[in-house]
Amino acid sequence: MTVSSTGTPTTRVIGGLALLITGWVVVSAFFITPADSVQGDSVRIMYAHVPTAWIAYLAFVTTAIASGFSVARRHRTLGFDRVAGASAEVGVLFMAMTLITGSLWGRLTWGTFWQWDPRLTTTLFLFVTYVGYLAVRRIDTDPRQRASRSSVIALLAVLEIPLVHFSVVLWRSLHQEASVLNTDGDVRLDGLMLFTLFSGVVAFTLIFVWLVIHRQRLTTLSDLERVVGLDAAITARRAENSAGVTA
Repeated sequence: MTVSSTGTPTTRVIGGLALLITGWVVVSAFFITPADSVQGDSVRIMYAHVPTAWIAYLAFVTTAIASGFSVARRHRTLGFDRVAGASAEVGVLFMAMTLITGSLWGRLTWGTFWQWDPRLTTTLFLFVTYVGYLAVRRIDTDPRQRASRSSVIALLAVLEIPLVHFSVVLWRSLHQEASVLNTDGDVRLDGLMLFTLFSGVVAFTLIFVWLVIHRQRLTTLSDLERVVGLDAAITARRAENSAGVTA
C-alpha cells in the first residue's frame, strides 16, 4: 500500500492560514510591538512562550478527552486512541518549545537558564510524564492493548495541568502570575501586544490541529500496515502447511 500524501483540501487550508497568521505574528513581535518598560526587548519571547504553553495544555487535555471516549467505547474503535496519541506527541513538542523559550527568557530576566522554581519544576515533570506516556504507547504492538494501557495514563496525567498552572499561586515563585487573564495584576499589555499574543495562540492552534490530523492519519496507516502484514504472514504460513501436507 503506497500513499504519497496524507493531505486534503481541509488540511491545506488550515496549513495556509497557519503560515499566514504566523507570518503576521513574527513581523508584529519583532518590528511593530513596543519593548517592555522593565524587561525591554526580552519580552518579545512572550509571543512564542505563552502560546506554546497554552497549546501544550490544549494538547494534553485533548489527549485525555480522546482517551476518555476510547475507554467509554471499550476501545471498539481505535480512532479516539489515535487522536490521543497524535495530540500527546504534538503536545510534547510544544511543551519542549515552552521549556526552551522559558529558559531563554529566564536567562535574560533572572540571569540563569534554569531555576528549580515551582512553575519550572512542575512543567518539567509534566513534560517527562507525557514522554513516558509516549514510551508506553510503543510497548505493545497490538493497537487495542496500546489503547487500553495508554488511556489510563492519559486520564491520570492530565491532573498535573492544574498543579502546573496554579503553582505560582500555591508556592513562592520567581515566575510571574498570569498577566493576560488576571485583571487584578500589576502587569498590563497594550492593545497591540495583546492582539499579537492572541494571534500567536490562533496560529499555534492551527498548527496543532494540522499536525494532529496528519499524525493520526499516519498512525492509522501504520496500524493497517501491521494488520495487513500479519494477515499476509498467516496466509503464507497456511500455504506452507498446505504444501507440506500435500507433499
